[in-house]
Amino acid sequence: MAEFNVPQISTGDLLRDHRARRTVLGLAASELIDKGILVSDDLVNEMVAARLALPDCSRGYILDGFPRTLPQATWLDDYLGRTHAAYPVVVLSLVVEREDLLRRITGRRICPHGHIYNIYSQPPKVDGICDIDGSALQQRKDDTVAVFEERMRVFEEETAPVIPHYKAQGRFAQVDGLQDVASVTREIRASLQQLRASSGSKGV
Repeated sequence: MAEFNVPQISTGDLLRDHRARRTVLGLAASELIDKGILVSDDLVNEMVAARLALPDCSRGYILDGFPRTLPQATWLDDYLGRTHAAYPVVVLSLVVEREDLLRRITGRRICPHGHIYNIYSQPPKVDGICDIDGSALQQRKDDTVAVFEERMRVFEEETAPVIPHYKAQGRFAQVDGLQDVASVTREIRASLQQLRASSGSKGV
């Protein structure tokens, strides 16, 4: 991110890019993503490894949506050990109540040029139309109630175990995601600085 001069790497964005370019990985992941099912750890790990090997990651990076499973977390620890990274991973979790999360996801609308709205909290001036370029807003295929419920089930079964993995290493903190943007940003920054200091991290 700009403040730290490191890239923010979203596995969701990477997967969508692979789907758009119809790569082998993108084709394999498409059906699973549309159903809200996690892509296999091996495929995601391979994609992340390729991204972390790029020069802009040499000073650090922010991973968004990874690791999502305990095998991904242990793979990442091993990968950083094998590549002799000078810093360990520190983990921040934004906590949002289930109903608020549901509204954020199912209410999300996106225009073809990337402008994002929410019909509940940040609606466009004209229903279904982007304020900036007048294009029609769309709902992503995976922003539905059915997919949300599947995601929550998967989270409890596969992602929740990642939390004690990093807690046990003193590299985990939670941030209240329902605060205003400035407060969330301030709490993230304070938690990150504390985690970096306690873990001896030299990067982000």
